[in-house]
Amino acid sequence: MSLEQLIEQCKKNDAKAQSQIYKLYASKLFSLCLKYSKNYAEAEDNLQDAFVTIFIKISQYKSKGSLEGWMKRITINTALQRYRSIGVFDIVNEDKIEDVSVEIDEDAVSIDFLLGIIQELPDRYRLVFNLYALDDYSHKEIAEMLDITTGTSKSNLARARMILKEKIEHYKASISSQTL
Repeated sequence: MSLEQLIEQCKKNDAKAQSQIYKLYASKLFSLCLKYSKNYAEAEDNLQDAFVTIFIKISQYKSKGSLEGWMKRITINTALQRYRSIGVFDIVNEDKIEDVSVEIDEDAVSIDFLLGIIQELPDRYRLVFNLYALDDYSHKEIAEMLDITTGTSKSNLARARMILKEKIEHYKASISSQTL
């Protein structure tokens, strides 16, 4: 069955078609959930909630753009909804924001290390960092998605970068002291 046929069957609440869509996209969407969740269990909950929403709203999908892109947006919004409701963001004055850049020597740190330290960031910093640096959302889009100001988005990104920079520098220093 083609993707278009699967979508049409899902619009008719066909459980077999829904199962096939789930099998096709669950792993990709789960990795997305992991980026926006505190832990593995929360990511599983977010994935389940996202698929419930996807199948409820599948009739709204009009085949403009990819199904995967549409599903990713729902998945991100599902994960972010948890944080909107508990208010993890502090409002910040935009004039006090410093831009921090992080230079990463890809030979010095592994992808697993980077993903691990990103996962350790406080919720508000991790969410903004992931949306901006990994998923290419603008500060304006992030502000709208998280119901915060663009200044808060910029501040949280700067703080996330500062924490990551410190952890990378500490890691590099510990590696170089072990080799001496």
